Amino acid sequence: MWALTALFLLVQSSGQAATLEKPILSLHPPWTTIFKGERVTLRCDGYHPVLLELRPINTLWYLGHLLLPSHKKSIEVQTPGVYRCQTRGAPVSDPIHLSVSNDWLILQVPYAAVFEGEPLVMRCRGWYDKVVYKLHYYHDDQAVRYFHSSTNYTVLQARASDSGRYQCSGTMRIPVESAPMFSAKVAVTVQELFQTPVLRIMRPQEIRGSAHRRVVLRCETRLHPQKRDTPLQFAFYKYSRSVRRFDWGSEYMVPEPEVEELEAYWCEAATATRSVRKRSPWLQLPGPGSPLDQASTTAPAPQAAAFAPGNKPFSFRKPPVSRSVQSVTSVPNATLAGLQFPGGSAPTVGLPACAPPTLLEQSAGALKPNVDLLLREMQLLKGLLSRMVLELKEPQVLPEFKGTPETPTSHFALSRGTPETTPVESIRDT
Repeated sequence: MWALTALFLLVQSSGQAATLEKPILSLHPPWTTIFKGERVTLRCDGYHPVLLELRPINTLWYLGHLLLPSHKKSIEVQTPGVYRCQTRGAPVSDPIHLSVSNDWLILQVPYAAVFEGEPLVMRCRGWYDKVVYKLHYYHDDQAVRYFHSSTNYTVLQARASDSGRYQCSGTMRIPVESAPMFSAKVAVTVQELFQTPVLRIMRPQEIRGSAHRRVVLRCETRLHPQKRDTPLQFAFYKYSRSVRRFDWGSEYMVPEPEVEELEAYWCEAATATRSVRKRSPWLQLPGPGSPLDQASTTAPAPQAAAFAPGNKPFSFRKPPVSRSVQSVTSVPNATLAGLQFPGGSAPTVGLPACAPPTLLEQSAGALKPNVDLLLREMQLLKGLLSRMVLELKEPQVLPEFKGTPETPTSHFALSRGTPETTPVESIRDT
């Protein structure tokens, strides 16, 4: 009696564990569209606990919301619809959509999901395997491939851009060659294998060992649930230079000399065969003692998007880093300070270290009038010099230009802000 009870508890606990896994429903042959009258085989592979009862464990089959009478592990069907299966103690499987066509030409695509980096195979099939000539394959109404006769169209490494609606066209000899015929359009979706990686700074409590005082970067991504066992490799880059080539580790420790500078990093995640590669956005490392650096030790680690948005163009140029106080931005301040000094005092370059922080505010208001005055004086001086040069070269041009009596050069005087004077009486006397 105790042995039977223990066996019952063992089977019950194992059945509860099985509720976490769905049974796998497969289709043979693996095409979702068939001709009318053809039959295909559906197979349900799932968890089967140890038999507690004398009768075998049943498999439940569903066509839409209708429960089918069969309880076998595999069944043959020819009716279009959505099929599912279920085993004892497990949830319902993912659906398979079966289509039945009465056309002369059909486009067959795989029933299973196609992921990035995997081959995508399509077949354009004539009525009951008749040969199709002058075969064209279309992707979103654009011709992508041509074959002389029946041939499968294969994309060796599918990408997200390969998703869309596909169609094929061709001719058949029934018994003479027919006009071009088109199949129905079929939607194909290429699933994302893993998400775009994100590079972030690890928090000190996440770092193990003696490296908790160092800056450690982690390249994070997430695999599709159906492909969670796929191994990924990671590489790290500083600007355009590779600092660590592809390896199984997703963490990188920044060398100490580089921590003192503002550096931009990014990472790359890829499959072992490099069939799928994705790069992260830029991550700008905060300098020591900066607010970002202090926040990274007390708050969640900053995300890469906060320092380098995903729409930032790829650039190999290192961003400028200010290393001195006397920079280009201090030139206007030096000119302004020189304008504010009384006559004879020398201007200073840059702001003194002991100057109050309100110096820029005080000088900003006087900048515009002083600059305007300087520009007006320069324009006046330029006009006077032009007239002098013109008079020296052609003495007869100046009177005609001004419309005034000729002025001798010996009596020409310059005075800032006052009109020129000419001794007219003395000229008449001579």
